[in-house]
Amino acid sequence: MPAKLSVNINKYALLRNSRGHNTPDLLVAADTVIAAGAHGVTVHPRLDQRHVRLDDLAPLAAHLAAHHPHIELNVECEPAEVILDMVYALRPAQCTLVPVRPGELTSDHGWDLPADAALLAGPARRLRDNGVRVSVFMDCDASTEALRAARDLGVDRIELYTGPYAWAWGGPDQTTETAKIYDIAARAAAVGLGLNAGHDLDRHNLAGLSGLRTLDEVSIGHAQIVRALDVGTTRSVHELLAALGWRRPSFN
Repeated sequence: MPAKLSVNINKYALLRNSRGHNTPDLLVAADTVIAAGAHGVTVHPRLDQRHVRLDDLAPLAAHLAAHHPHIELNVECEPAEVILDMVYALRPAQCTLVPVRPGELTSDHGWDLPADAALLAGPARRLRDNGVRVSVFMDCDASTEALRAARDLGVDRIELYTGPYAWAWGGPDQTTETAKIYDIAARAAAVGLGLNAGHDLDRHNLAGLSGLRTLDEVSIGHAQIVRALDVGTTRSVHELLAALGWRRPSFN
């Protein structure tokens, strides 16, 4: 089975926030990507609320539970108590713990394990206790020791930070960066970890991951909405699904 697609709707929130009202409506955006075939919805709450706001989480979770109970909500967040308390209460299908630097534009690195294990141990345990699948953001060149440390925390999956792979696509480093992904995918599977991926993936560079049979899910936001400016949300989601190997309706 191809990897599932979780559409990251942060940029819809960013556009809404720029005007101070509720257009575009995040719930409508979620409905649209789901109608187009997305298997999940991803949001990135942050303490600086640069994407979705913290008060978006409960309405979105309730909306999905009421209207799309088969759709997974993936909350990618820093391990900040105020955010995690909301996640524990809302119990999304998955929470991806991401290291965040103050002032960053976007997440640009994975956890340093085992050095960061103490920071992640409590949140990982509480998420599991609340029935939430736990994922942690990891670099594609993370060591096997780091993967074992993630496993020992009770983490279910790692999400590969695919920025370097995406930027290398079509250039001289494409083969090297692709090989890193296949290597860590094999090592993650060997220690019992599931595999997600995300960051700057698009309808073109997904081709390089088509042979990655252990890939469970990709989350894509920026490339989806950029493409939607040209062809609309529905077609942009259809194209990503097709790139992953899912059979979708004709683009015409």
